[in-house]
Amino acid sequence: MSAPSTGAPEQAGVPERLTALVQALRSHGIRIGTGETVDAGLALEALGLDDRERVREGLAAALLHGEGQRPVFDPVFDLYFPRGVGAPDLFDGSVSGSGPEREFDRDDLRERLAAALAVNDQALLARLAAEAVDGLGGYGTRPGSGSGGSDGWSSHQTLSRLRPETLLARILAGIRQGTAEGEFTDRLTADEIRRRIENFRGQVGAEARRRVAERRGADVIARRAVATTADRVDFLVAGRAQLDELRRTVQPLARKLATRLAARRRRAARGHIDLRRTLRGSLSTGGVPMRPVLRRRRPARPELVLLCDVSGSVAGFANFTMLLVQALHDQFSKVRVFAFVNRVDEVTDLIARGTADPEGLGSRIMSGAAVTGYHGSSDYGTSLGEFAERYAEAVTPRSTVFVLGDARTNMSDPNVPALRTLASRARKLYWLNPENRAQWQTGDSAAGTYAEFVEMYECRNARQLSALIGRLLPI
Repeated sequence: MSAPSTGAPEQAGVPERLTALVQALRSHGIRIGTGETVDAGLALEALGLDDRERVREGLAAALLHGEGQRPVFDPVFDLYFPRGVGAPDLFDGSVSGSGPEREFDRDDLRERLAAALAVNDQALLARLAAEAVDGLGGYGTRPGSGSGGSDGWSSHQTLSRLRPETLLARILAGIRQGTAEGEFTDRLTADEIRRRIENFRGQVGAEARRRVAERRGADVIARRAVATTADRVDFLVAGRAQLDELRRTVQPLARKLATRLAARRRRAARGHIDLRRTLRGSLSTGGVPMRPVLRRRRPARPELVLLCDVSGSVAGFANFTMLLVQALHDQFSKVRVFAFVNRVDEVTDLIARGTADPEGLGSRIMSGAAVTGYHGSSDYGTSLGEFAERYAEAVTPRSTVFVLGDARTNMSDPNVPALRTLASRARKLYWLNPENRAQWQTGDSAAGTYAEFVEMYECRNARQLSALIGRLLPI
């Protein structure tokens, strides 16, 4: 590979590259103002470009507002400040010949990879990742396009051919040679090797993105091939790691929303102008309303009711929302939470106890509450009817009700009268739907039918949820 470089390629200077980096981060929802950009430029001037990792940390300190933004920042940084340019210079015998017909020695690369993982040589692992992508990750044919005539490079193809996870036993055997280690130490060593293998997989992904970005442009790859922050990932496709990260943000997000609600409550308490009393008082000033009289509000603290579908992929959305609302319980006189799949049960106590261990909330609800009957598929009609029959006292003129779910009835009766009854009893009834609005009323979805009687909002990710909660929660 050509010499490591932290600067921009020949067609762009460092200021242009920094500006493009900031634009890419903004496209992923990271708020970066002019001040932060100027600070980043000053950091580059002070740090220089000799140490790439020092540049990475300096820009991260200047541009980011939290550690949770690093999973987006790091791959974007690698695109605009790449480790090198072009294909690696494979001069160590792992490749024989040149051009499309050259042969790649996969077994030799696996041997060297196992040795590098055993000693955790980061510089060598980065080089091996580059070799692996160049030799195993190319696809398509494009004459004169560079290494192997590839149209592009795939990290998935590279890893499926290299299979680094299968090296664990070989590495452990090599480490244990000449040593006497117990079972506990062996387990720790195995976990450490797995962590190193996972880091190597990340290096392969970064190298594949770098090679593709050189051909298609860093801006395109930064937008399309870099995972966004967890709060912008759709609930229905979020993985376990992303949902776990979201659960860790519940308390900070709740504090922010509580501050917003308190400010709204203070503004509302000031009241509105009482026109009649203001005009009456203006008689003493010749009809000029010098002293407006306000009609003071004496609001009672509202009640909140959640009715949540906890089936399938919707469960992640429901669990996160339940935890968020529970964290806001001090803002309301009463909070009651109900869960359902095809039966309804109250889970208010489970949610309250679950704030200390949010990751196990879903399993506690499924095991500790009667939310399923003779099958495990969601049934909105039956659940709404049972809620209206068994828990009608939970909904009063002071209650704001939120229904959480995708409104997919599995072709069962949607039971619109039950929903209409709840809407008539409640102060307000809102429906938060984690599906894209374009999918409402498709297949077995009754979202369009329900939306005729209640206010239904698309709520696909945590960012949309926090905005809706902040706007719709009663004061």
